[in-house]
Amino acid sequence: EGKGLIDPSPLWDDDGKVWLVHGWAGSRAGVNSLLTVNRLSDDGARALDEGKHVFDGHDAHPTIEGPKFYKRDGYYYIFAPAGGVSTGWQLAMRSKDIYGPYEVKIVLEQGRSDVNGPHQGAWIETTEGASWFMHFQDREAYGRIVHLQPMTWLDGWPVIGEDKDGNGIGEPVRTHTKPIVNGKIQVCTPQESDEFDTDVLGLQWQWHANPMVTWSALMRGAGYLRLFPMALPDDSKNFWLAPNLLLQKFPASDFSATTKLKWSPDPDNREGRQAGLMIMGNDYAYLAISMDEKGYKLSQVVCKNARAGTAETAVAEQRLSGDSVFLRVRVSGPDGQCQFSWSADGKSYTPIGDAFQSKPDTWIGAKVGLFCMAPAKARRGGFADFDWFRVEK
Repeated sequence: EGKGLIDPSPLWDDDGKVWLVHGWAGSRAGVNSLLTVNRLSDDGARALDEGKHVFDGHDAHPTIEGPKFYKRDGYYYIFAPAGGVSTGWQLAMRSKDIYGPYEVKIVLEQGRSDVNGPHQGAWIETTEGASWFMHFQDREAYGRIVHLQPMTWLDGWPVIGEDKDGNGIGEPVRTHTKPIVNGKIQVCTPQESDEFDTDVLGLQWQWHANPMVTWSALMRGAGYLRLFPMALPDDSKNFWLAPNLLLQKFPASDFSATTKLKWSPDPDNREGRQAGLMIMGNDYAYLAISMDEKGYKLSQVVCKNARAGTAETAVAEQRLSGDSVFLRVRVSGPDGQCQFSWSADGKSYTPIGDAFQSKPDTWIGAKVGLFCMAPAKARRGGFADFDWFRVEK
């Protein structure tokens, strides 16, 4: 155990010894830009020493992290990114001795491509023996996008992507022939839409914090997801610390998310309670149905810099004739602009409010999803029934 030890990567050596290389998080350890190697027990369960630093990136490769450990043709290799998540480059280093000294080479950089970073990658081999390199790219509101680069070896060094400018350093490809694998592989994406026809939420959903069974009801045969209006944490001015947000990552650069809901507020405690469709990040926005003394209404609400405790701002309002409504948000690339709209019949949608610029959350992209909320210290009562949640790309 150790505070601020991050990104561990083990290596089982030819002689049976087990090693571990890791980085350091400056926010927790007080130091970063170092890579450290530890000897582990044979079962990999514990470290046998305090570790030895094998690389210091402070001078030329700051914020080095995410190391991956390999052995090839008698060399120990460490692949690691440096320079920052969205602005950095990929290093390969090698040594005949596990403790170094290590030769260092930049093997992948953005170059003239539009793939910034590129960050936190790993060398993988297919069953056919071909080498590939998998890494991610930080795309702000879209989160961390996974890329697969072709990779070969030349003079004992990896050659990743393609070297378009002839500087000896690869840059990411936009398109390339896919790896050759045994058998037919069906092209598919993770599940996104949910009809709420079973008693289990799809794996695409993530609660904003560890869930409680009292937040929702999803029962066989019901055909809808019922969310209950949970009270905001005490003294909260916005949803940043609200645990009961049901969200999923952005599924594509351009998409729409639509839901149908029926709002059933507690008639004795309806003030401030609402349910709707939202885009969540450090800046967030939502379209929600609520009820006051005049009846049902829709509100578009925006919050900027939610992490700092900024209060929400209502930017648009629309009176409704009943308790049911269709809500939609359309997200457009390349920067994740969002436009909310609503419909009474599910056929004709009317835009509402201002376009909203989605923003990432802490270390993750923005998310889209559902919520049902009550003011701080409010007692329980009422519910919102979401018939379905459908994503179109």
